[in-house]
Amino acid sequence: MNGLSLEPLTAENLPFVRMIDRSDVPLEYVDGADVLWELTQYGQEHHCLGCTFAVKYGEGYIGALLIGEAIPWETDPPQMQKEPFWRLMCFVMDRAYRGRGLGSQVLEMAVSQVYSQFGVRPIALGCHRENVGAARFYERHGFKRTDAMEGNDIYFLRYPPAGQ
Repeated sequence: MNGLSLEPLTAENLPFVRMIDRSDVPLEYVDGADVLWELTQYGQEHHCLGCTFAVKYGEGYIGALLIGEAIPWETDPPQMQKEPFWRLMCFVMDRAYRGRGLGSQVLEMAVSQVYSQFGVRPIALGCHRENVGAARFYERHGFKRTDAMEGNDIYFLRYPPAGQ
């Protein structure tokens, strides 16, 4: 896909992920690379299913995200408390590469890889209530806004297409 690829986030590529320009995305909206790394290590230590990806484009790293087995939280929407689901976290793309459709490709590539590796489940994510652009992005990708919130984050849910 035009030099776009997903690699596992590792100690070796973490320094490059830390350099992604996300200067216009406050940490209140999306956690940074160090929190992403902590979540990744937690998941590995506790044998959670899922993947943390470093997004590579050409020779550089331009994004990161985690799609992992959801550990239940008290704030989860009621409909998600009935079945296992994936949680999408820490998705950020470098400022210079947004608006080109790359984030859309990355999201769908990541979902597809997690589905093929670990199985198809609904996906939940939290989106800061003031992050209108991200909310529109997720809605374009089949996520539905819920009434559930965790702090300032609104929960969005995406169910797999019928037959998957």
